[in-house]
Amino acid sequence: MSRRDQAVLALLLGQLRLPVMKELWEEMAKEAESKGWSGPKYLSVLCEQEVAERDRRRLSRHMKEAQLPKGKTLESYDFGTIAGVNKSKIVGLASGEVWIGEGMNVLIFGSSGVGKTHLAAAIGEKLVENGFRVYFSRTTELVQNLQAAKKALNLPTAIEKLDKYDCLILDDFGYVQKDALETSVLFELICERYERKSMVITCNQPFNEWDKIFLDKQMALAAVDRLVHHATILEIEAESYRKKQALTKKQRKTG
Repeated sequence: MSRRDQAVLALLLGQLRLPVMKELWEEMAKEAESKGWSGPKYLSVLCEQEVAERDRRRLSRHMKEAQLPKGKTLESYDFGTIAGVNKSKIVGLASGEVWIGEGMNVLIFGSSGVGKTHLAAAIGEKLVENGFRVYFSRTTELVQNLQAAKKALNLPTAIEKLDKYDCLILDDFGYVQKDALETSVLFELICERYERKSMVITCNQPFNEWDKIFLDKQMALAAVDRLVHHATILEIEAESYRKKQALTKKQRKTG
């Protein structure tokens, strides 16, 4: 290939936004020649490199936008000491098969410090790896953002922006402030995603105490009804991780 042809090819690959192919075509051409590849074989290998890099960048971008807490993975979750959590069931949920496509929910209950956030974040990480878009947030933070949007008469747009996520992870659902405006925007979010988009919710309050979250009892019943209608419910029974860690540190110091 002449220098002119090489320059034209590099220019065309750049215009087509194929940076990996632009970077590797010469190196791969030498390998193709030495291994006796056919033209289609050479082209397919180049295309595979381009697609693989795009997938890597997309995964990195989606993992960043998910805002998952760091270090909370399925691999580091202690299934051996947690009652009420079946590992194979969690792995199945983390694949996203069926339940994400059908707009179903996962509700994780348990007392403070038993690993609800860890489990929810770990499921979220695997969902991203499996091609789904996820957004993790403390419920209070998300509700405050929606409340600000409502005051600015922009709530429908704010909720619509969340629609791009296949799964919202709302952590510490029970810590929403007992404010009518806050609980109303939370209820609107639940209604908007009902049977369309999935949510993972962690909460330390059972359903019969949700009237402490929603001031309106009818709204509390309606929220529970929508969330539970298509949901997997996990109840974690374990001693607090944070309490165990504190005791372990104390024992080490006194040991």
